[in-house]
Amino acid sequence: MIIPLTGLQYAIEAGPYRATVTQLGAGLRELIFLGQPLIAGYDADELPPAGAGQLLAPWPNRIDHGRYAFGGAEHQLALTEPAQSNAIHGLTRWTAWTAVRHDADAVLLRSASHGQQGYPFGLEMEAEYRLDPGTGLHVAITARNRGRRAAPYGTGSHPYLSAGTSPVDDWELSLPAELWLPLDDRGIPSGPAEPVEGTEYDFRRPRAIGATRLDHALTGLTRDGDGRAWVHLAAGGGAAGRLSLWAGRGFRWLQVFTADPLGPELRRRAVAVEPMTCPPNAFVTTHDLLVLEAGQAVTRTWGIRAFPG
Repeated sequence: MIIPLTGLQYAIEAGPYRATVTQLGAGLRELIFLGQPLIAGYDADELPPAGAGQLLAPWPNRIDHGRYAFGGAEHQLALTEPAQSNAIHGLTRWTAWTAVRHDADAVLLRSASHGQQGYPFGLEMEAEYRLDPGTGLHVAITARNRGRRAAPYGTGSHPYLSAGTSPVDDWELSLPAELWLPLDDRGIPSGPAEPVEGTEYDFRRPRAIGATRLDHALTGLTRDGDGRAWVHLAAGGGAAGRLSLWAGRGFRWLQVFTADPLGPELRRRAVAVEPMTCPPNAFVTTHDLLVLEAGQAVTRTWGIRAFPG
């Protein structure tokens, strides 16, 4: 049997929604509503371009020079962003996950880590992707500490939202964040979070993205009665009049990226909206870092929904 580069493919469907999840990294390869893609997808025999759809664990974003201290010991991670001398997006996105359950509308995958270079902790991860015909994609990421000592932990996901075929300049963005995080040229925080008021990063009221270049972590999220923070994109026309991503309470940060430095397939053609439990470099700063004690488990949820025009 010939297996695609991204491993086995797990297709799920409910009402007008279809999705495909990959064995490689438990990634979201495609999400479709009424025949229209809601994310920038890729071929099953292609590695996820620029992190598209990948699950990020046990940390999202970057760790400065891959070095951090935890539990009285110094740790050095592999520099997976060598040009910037950073460790980026965790350890599980290039590993094969095991399908625990695959139903018509849902798939649950599992990955176990028994310690890796720079991360000598034993986490078991589960990722459940479920489609609902009315409310779209629901994702639940669970980490369980199977080791004997506490482990640092954070997670995120990296979907590139696609609201239409035009450049993102014409898309209307609504982003419920009060604060943005200044970063240096290596993507590492250069100071504390600052108010978006009066800056080009203020999308608390819907407005066109225009020429704004985004590759920023934002926080201070406004939430609805269910504890969800909603990001909305609209481009006009198409089956999905408005495309929305929600982040549950445990996701305190959103990294928003207009893909300006990428190739023509993604450059300003999609907007990555990445729910994250912690900001960049959290293993170093401990800002919003989760610490899982032996035997402890934590689940974080997010999702994507289309609202027809």
